[in-house]
Amino acid sequence: MISVRRSGDRFRGGDEAAGIDSRHSFSFGTFYDPDNLRFGPVLACNEERLAPGAGFDEHPHSHTEIVTWVVEGELTHDDSAGHTTRVRPGDVQHLSAASGVRHVERNDGEEPLTFLQMWLAPLEPGGEPTYTTVPGIADSTPYALPEAGAMLHVRRLAAGERTAVPDAPKVYVHVVAGQARIGDAELAPGDSARITAEVGLELVGGAGPSQTLIWELPD
Repeated sequence: MISVRRSGDRFRGGDEAAGIDSRHSFSFGTFYDPDNLRFGPVLACNEERLAPGAGFDEHPHSHTEIVTWVVEGELTHDDSAGHTTRVRPGDVQHLSAASGVRHVERNDGEEPLTFLQMWLAPLEPGGEPTYTTVPGIADSTPYALPEAGAMLHVRRLAAGERTAVPDAPKVYVHVVAGQARIGDAELAPGDSARITAEVGLELVGGAGPSQTLIWELPD
């Protein structure tokens, strides 16, 4: 089964006056939809747009695997475990909140910042928080997230280029840029597909270059 969710149907949040524009693909914060709480371990897929100088003040997380993908600009990250980093386009950032951590996210640059942040539920709660960044991840190098039993694949396709979609119990696909097709479903930027119990699927690039994130998930 393939269920397509359109970009325009996402919940719009954030704080316009503070330079924060958010798009939420799942129930998040004050937005509650009992039929859209999660997909497998995926709890959130938030597109965040921060104006120069804008950001999220220090706030806590626990028992959550937080994976961030920067689309444009540069994200400054500070956390209570002592990590301070700049995350750039093509980098994967993973904060395993475990038993508890606090962090700050902001745009210290002079250009707008856009990033996707995805939250996944861990297989086991607790433990010590960890932090990892992988600079310039390549399409051929998936990022394993064993804490959630998941794998992240990055796909950058030229027009008409094809790539296999993982044969997994569940697959979550999010188009970051450009257009792509899965089966009969045409996907535009911000669109997503939730795939259950399908095999042999292909992701096909649209009329121009595209960038897509694919989560290979357990049941």
